[in-house]
Amino acid sequence: MPNEPKRRSKREELIIAGLEEINRCGITNFSLRSVAQKAGVSCAAPAKHFGDKHGFVAAIIEYVNAQWNEEQQRILSESGESTRERLVAFSVGYIKFLVEKPHFRSILMLKDDELDQEFPAIGRGKTTKLTLDLVDKYCSEVGMDKETRLRKFYIVRSLIYGASLMFDNKELPYNEKVLEIVRQSIDREFDLA
Repeated sequence: MPNEPKRRSKREELIIAGLEEINRCGITNFSLRSVAQKAGVSCAAPAKHFGDKHGFVAAIIEYVNAQWNEEQQRILSESGESTRERLVAFSVGYIKFLVEKPHFRSILMLKDDELDQEFPAIGRGKTTKLTLDLVDKYCSEVGMDKETRLRKFYIVRSLIYGASLMFDNKELPYNEKVLEIVRQSIDREFDLA
């Protein structure tokens, strides 16, 4: 049947259970045994698929990054032609992703220097790079200097994270009307010098 959801592999089920474990108790207290129990598999199954704790966490980060990369491509393919339109659409899309997939937020905003050194290929900084690239490209197109570009990047990222948090904390209702206000706020930022 064409509309049936794709069945997850055991590896993906373990990654989802691992993501829930990280959200529940953080990386420091991350337990392979707890993940195995939650996924209904033997205690040896996580080690079989991922090696050790760091390998498992790296696989979770890679999984979340892949989901976000797929969403980025979708957002950009559906956005306008101009850099500014793409920047605004991307920013609002990122807010939606963070709000609608809150369990991914702990990974997207993770800071772990040891993990970065051990697994540099997982590329946690990639979530910020596209925003920076779009801001930089637009500011360059309209002749803004480097300091202004940095300020615009800071403001756009602040709006993304601030709106996400305010939606999550129910300080703002999460609906199209308020998302349009956020969209206008991000867009209007580029009318200012």
